[in-house]
Amino acid sequence: MEPDLHDLLKSLRVWDPEVTELPALDPATAPGTPLALFARWFAEAAAAGQTEPHTMSLATTDEEGHPDVRIVVLHGADAEGWSFATHAGSRKGRQLAAHPHAALAFYWPVQGRQVRVRGPVTTATPEEARSDLHVRSTGALAAALTGRQSEVLADLDELARASESAWERARREPDAEVPSWTLYRLRPTVVEFFQGEARRRHVRLRYRRTQGGWARELLWP
Repeated sequence: MEPDLHDLLKSLRVWDPEVTELPALDPATAPGTPLALFARWFAEAAAAGQTEPHTMSLATTDEEGHPDVRIVVLHGADAEGWSFATHAGSRKGRQLAAHPHAALAFYWPVQGRQVRVRGPVTTATPEEARSDLHVRSTGALAAALTGRQSEVLADLDELARASESAWERARREPDAEVPSWTLYRLRPTVVEFFQGEARRRHVRLRYRRTQGGWARELLWP
């Protein structure tokens, strides 16, 4: 018998104290830039045992303005922005070409934390994209070499054949070129940090980029 979705939803807990510890966020002691706080929270999430803390939701809009979202991997975060990569011809690549703005969301339930980032997106140089790809795993290179991301697939056998050929080439040519591989950078205009609290007195600290630097403000949960 199929499980009842509503009953299952009602049985689940958020931030079970057996697996979640909710640290305090004191806005008065938060650093002056969102990058500094993000780096601190990212390190704390990893140290707390958060699974895959470098995964994030990437939201874009298509040519008609309709929203789209998927999970991708963070490739870096520095003064230039938060970076990720994909094929230029993929769905998200085409969407970013049409509307070069995006939003990111990180969720680290082991500490009841979220980080939301929003801003314009630019592409890095081809040299930076190549360097980004070639420091990654053989599997990442093989996936990039397989290509055709977001195209219609006839069947899984076709994928298996293309993937096997790509793996062989990735092992044989670890510096193989993938011209469509593109490194993107999101330069944030707004970054929000959400810290969960057991009595639902969640702390939301928002950084807004202004001409004079970063402005900080609290939001109602």
